[in-house]
Amino acid sequence: MKSIKLQILVATGAFVCTGAFADGTGVRDPGVRQGAAGAGQAIPGLRGYETDYFKAGLEDFSQAETLAEGLGPRFNLDGCAGCHAAPAIGGTSPAVNPQVTVATAFGARNTLPSFIRSDGPVREARFKFTSSGQRDGGVHALFVISGRNDGSANASGCRIQQDDFDRQLSRNNAIFRIPTPVFGAGLIELIPDSVILANLNADSAAKSQLGISGRANRSGNDGTVTRFGWKAQNKSLMVFSGEAYNVEMGISNEAFQSEREENPGCQLAQLPNDISALDGGTGVESVSGVEKFSFFMRFLAAPTPAINSAGGATSIANGHSAFVSAGCAQCHTPTLLTGNAGVPALTNQKVNLFSDLGLHRMGPGLADNILQGAAAGDEFRTAPLWGVGQRIFFLHDGRTKDLLQAIQAHASNGNSQFGPSEANKVVDQFNNLPSRSRQDVLNFLRSL
Repeated sequence: MKSIKLQILVATGAFVCTGAFADGTGVRDPGVRQGAAGAGQAIPGLRGYETDYFKAGLEDFSQAETLAEGLGPRFNLDGCAGCHAAPAIGGTSPAVNPQVTVATAFGARNTLPSFIRSDGPVREARFKFTSSGQRDGGVHALFVISGRNDGSANASGCRIQQDDFDRQLSRNNAIFRIPTPVFGAGLIELIPDSVILANLNADSAAKSQLGISGRANRSGNDGTVTRFGWKAQNKSLMVFSGEAYNVEMGISNEAFQSEREENPGCQLAQLPNDISALDGGTGVESVSGVEKFSFFMRFLAAPTPAINSAGGATSIANGHSAFVSAGCAQCHTPTLLTGNAGVPALTNQKVNLFSDLGLHRMGPGLADNILQGAAAGDEFRTAPLWGVGQRIFFLHDGRTKDLLQAIQAHASNGNSQFGPSEANKVVDQFNNLPSRSRQDVLNFLRSL
């Protein structure tokens, strides 16, 4: 019963985050950085036609999908930009969750799940196991189109129903994910495998002393390093786009051609829903939505850090030093490099992402028991920290808005199912810093 209550607390965001450090020193998260977004623009140096594809991708990324375009039959939201909204298009969950209104928009007959709140993060749900006890792990869409009539089509004849999420919560069988930001995604895509692997293997003695191992997730087909998603389960932006279009919006496409829900009464558009327009008048007009999404993310610039924000420039500089000395940078690698690319603006560039893109065991406190690629149930990709200064929700399930609480959640002892977190000693070293230095670290992170 205790585990069920804990799961519901995580699911509903019912944890109270005061922002004050547990030892009473008053160290606290300064909060979401205010001011200009410093993100959402095209990467500098694009050629003219590349800018055209970026703009076309931004337009498609920003649009809400309709029934006639293939929305559903099961979906989590009706557009990319609704999930990737803060602090600009391409980011992550906004302060006001659009899933609350989309649930019943245009007459749709959905009940809002208990873990979706207007002031909570955009979430998707996954079930750990099927009703027969087999591993599941897949996304279970929150909403259905039943009863919806958006003017472009009418789903009054669709009779499917939502999954019983409350029952899955009571069985401790549901876990949640929030959207990952896609700023600078094209730079991440073009970091060579050799660079990622060399960095994971670097400084091995110091990492071993801290209990850090880490490894790459890999494609089951060609064995190359995968890097996108909470468990680094996707190889490329094309795969990422096609999967999200199908899983999050229910729109089948040339990358994922099968409908996830094949009830014939709920099929209101051609199949697959999104395809290339081979008779398009221009190249931009010819490419499919999935390709346009990919171009937008590939040409989207990295977020720009603040030179002087909470605490001031000196605190930020000291925080960067303390971040490194505590061992945080052993996983949150400040900079990796791209290699050769067909796009000069992405060639041989510094990628200041603060991530090694590797998998690390995070202990039972964060474990979700979902397997993706080679990632085990307690393994997650090191989340890139660029842009974290303007992020509202933290950790894979968005359980907290408090950056300090997110740091503490990286530590947990092992249990009978999962071993201890690789971050335990680093969190200990952070906690042992003087309170001024801990505050500097938080100020530094909020400057990114």
